[in-house]
Amino acid sequence: MASSCLQLSGCLVSCLGWLCIVIATATNDWVIICKYGLNTCKKMDELEAKGLWADCVISTGLYHCVTLTQILDLPAYIQTTRALMITGSILGLPAVGMLLMSMPCINLGGEPQSSKNKRTILGGILTFIIALCGMVSTVWFPFGAHKQFGLMSFGFSLYTGWVGTILSLLGGSMLTCCSSESFSSSRSYQDNNRFYYSNQGGGNPPANTSANHAKSAHV
Repeated sequence: MASSCLQLSGCLVSCLGWLCIVIATATNDWVIICKYGLNTCKKMDELEAKGLWADCVISTGLYHCVTLTQILDLPAYIQTTRALMITGSILGLPAVGMLLMSMPCINLGGEPQSSKNKRTILGGILTFIIALCGMVSTVWFPFGAHKQFGLMSFGFSLYTGWVGTILSLLGGSMLTCCSSESFSSSRSYQDNNRFYYSNQGGGNPPANTSANHAKSAHV
């Protein structure tokens, strides 16, 4: 029961983490660039938001974005962050599918519990990879933007990416731990049963031998 609750909690946390990674990938408020200081830039309406797909100008009642279409002209940190975040978003689809199919309430043709545990472990590993993609992206992008533009502050998309990374790490840990424990316990139970039945099968021949010996002695 505790393992099932832990598995369900891990699945929910992993799905929330993947959703945050998708939101961070789709939005453009990764860092806020300002040349003078945030308060001064807010008064002068000179705030700029930098993202993976567009550069936006933030002013009172105006939010104008210019799409980054020249892929080869983009800095390396933007191209790498794009690739990693897209990879994490795509890997979330098979991960969520495996986690849903490994739920205790879902049975696929009466399959054994060991198959569900293997799918849960594989889903947890994919969740770890998603967290790794988010971790590298959310650290590299602000570092590269600060090196290129200077003074800045973190935006909504970057905070969302950090939350998604933490949730994915937590969910992957919960799924891997609970599935490994249940898998090892089921293996030990099967080994004990196999040893028990082998002992029973091995104990029969001596009994027959002794009975035959008694009959021969009686004759």
